[in-house]
Amino acid sequence: MLAPVKHFVFFLCLVCAFGFARAETPLPSAPGTIWHYQMTQEFGEGVHPSDKSLKFDAQGKLLTPTDIYVAGKQRVGDVDTFKYDMYRQGAVALTEFFTVDEKGVTAIARAVENGEPLLCVPPQKILNFPPRVGEKWNYKGSVGDMETEQEYEIVGRESVQVPAGKFDAFNLRLTQVAPTPPKVVEDRWFVPNTGYVKFVTTLTLENGNLLQRITLELSEGPKIAEKPPVASAPSASPAGKKLLHAALAKELTAEPTTIFTPDLEKIFCRWQGDALNNGDKIRCVWIAEDVGEVAPPNYKLDEVSMTADGPTAAGTFTLSRPDKGWPSGRYRVELYAGDQLADTLSFTITAAK
Repeated sequence: MLAPVKHFVFFLCLVCAFGFARAETPLPSAPGTIWHYQMTQEFGEGVHPSDKSLKFDAQGKLLTPTDIYVAGKQRVGDVDTFKYDMYRQGAVALTEFFTVDEKGVTAIARAVENGEPLLCVPPQKILNFPPRVGEKWNYKGSVGDMETEQEYEIVGRESVQVPAGKFDAFNLRLTQVAPTPPKVVEDRWFVPNTGYVKFVTTLTLENGNLLQRITLELSEGPKIAEKPPVASAPSASPAGKKLLHAALAKELTAEPTTIFTPDLEKIFCRWQGDALNNGDKIRCVWIAEDVGEVAPPNYKLDEVSMTADGPTAAGTFTLSRPDKGWPSGRYRVELYAGDQLADTLSFTITAAK
């Protein structure tokens, strides 16, 4: 199971700026415009996606056709924006709300899985026109309730090969300063009068090990076409379907376990939504069930929460070791979605044999 994807999804702007020969602005906004991509996901050693139904190629990579579709205009707050939907696996995974003019592209809001738009405060500059090698700018603000800080730089101009052809492109590099970990660096290749033809987003842990690498390459487009088909949702959730599932581990990407030693620095609780609602408050309660005379039975150690941004939102909670080490005994973690108990994980802390 991966760490919270939402930490980097908001800044991974997968909407692509392509221009027609006579486009009035560098980013076409004609309703019905579509671009086709091939997305490739690679995972670091010991990293396991939470969705066990996913199919990987012989090299252990996940290949997913991805489309970007211009759905038209939408007013967000007091700003008129262009709406760009990213389709993956028969559903809208991400929507970007942009203003576009001859000076460049600015993000006004984003939405995950058809959720409510989350405002970028202040609006986030994505690209200036014309692009210039050596140009730098910073962004510090928030997207919804998440504070973020990024650095942008056009680091060079180079030839890049993708399935759609070979292009002379500007390389724009984004580095996420906060929040971290994981460390997130994204390279984008922009071609004047064509647009972004490639993205490579790399997530690494504090020790430098790879967590995940996502590559998006243009395969066809832009062109005017029908909206991508959307998979039919079930009329109702199956009775008894869990809202989320979770696992405990000794490290962010380690194998799940329920046995820990008193000297462990942190215990990680990773969760993945199955049938959440956008905006659900995910609450994590750490409880010492039985640690002898150190604390009363069922003593609450800590309680933290975060907000789900879609049905399959994911995240990680941690509990840090006390100064004198963990008392041996029985513990549990209770995870709530809103007021509903969604999962309970029992674990023990015992001295290593």
